[in-house]
Amino acid sequence: MNNHFAKPAHARDDWTIDQGWSSYTAEEHQVWDTLYERLMKVLPGRAAPEFLNGLKALDLHRGGIPNFETMSDELEALTGWRVVAVPGLVPDDVFFEHLANRRFPAGNFIRKPDQLDYIQEPDVFHDVFGHVPMLTDPVFADYMVAYGKGGLRSLRHASLKNLAALYWYTVEFGLIRTDQGLRIYGAGIVSSPAESVFSLEDPSPNRIGFDLERLMRTDYRIDDFQQTYFVIDSYEQLFRSTVDTDFAPLYAKLQGKFDLRPEDILPEDEVLNVGTQAYAQNGGRFAA
Repeated sequence: MNNHFAKPAHARDDWTIDQGWSSYTAEEHQVWDTLYERLMKVLPGRAAPEFLNGLKALDLHRGGIPNFETMSDELEALTGWRVVAVPGLVPDDVFFEHLANRRFPAGNFIRKPDQLDYIQEPDVFHDVFGHVPMLTDPVFADYMVAYGKGGLRSLRHASLKNLAALYWYTVEFGLIRTDQGLRIYGAGIVSSPAESVFSLEDPSPNRIGFDLERLMRTDYRIDDFQQTYFVIDSYEQLFRSTVDTDFAPLYAKLQGKFDLRPEDILPEDEVLNVGTQAYAQNGGRFAA
């Protein structure tokens, strides 16, 4: 989320563009299939049931990059959401407006074959494979609407990064408790084979019970695996925490400050795992 972009000439007023599905090359479709197959070797038993059910409901492995129109018709029938193509990252107000109206903005480009393991800017695989399956779950779909509406209200305050932390630690990098143990629902994790294993099984990161205010005080990593993962009990907990909270006094209290480092643990935290932080201390992705 960012405001410092110039709208491309081919983008509409709401920053949407045509997906251009017919223009994808055979190589680009193969990148999608390769990434999908790699992830399906690690996600069963690790991804949340709602995510795996969403993959099946939308049949995202029917051959290459999904056609947004076809996929949106199927998704809209389930939860009222559609996927719209955008030229990459979009300004905050545009992003929130789309979410508030049940439109998920997704980049239409896909990474190169030599970028299978990591790409900094979200591409169509991250946006669609990572995010869209969860939008088939009615409660999570409603949470995303609530987040978008809250985001529009947040623009009147100087606490946008605090709200961004909520998105980061839930929509992108969230874990959930299930009867079978911890599972992944965050798009940033499920679209990464390595982080799918790391987030659940590595001793390095902290795993801490979800607490809205505490989470919104916590800084985060944008270029590597997370040092802390927050764990929700249910999507209903996430939805109710967002809908039932008056964010204005919370923003006033936080004053846009991030006083907690990504690795911090507080005495009042519900700690599921005290991380060793060995991965980050050894340099993480940038280790020599």
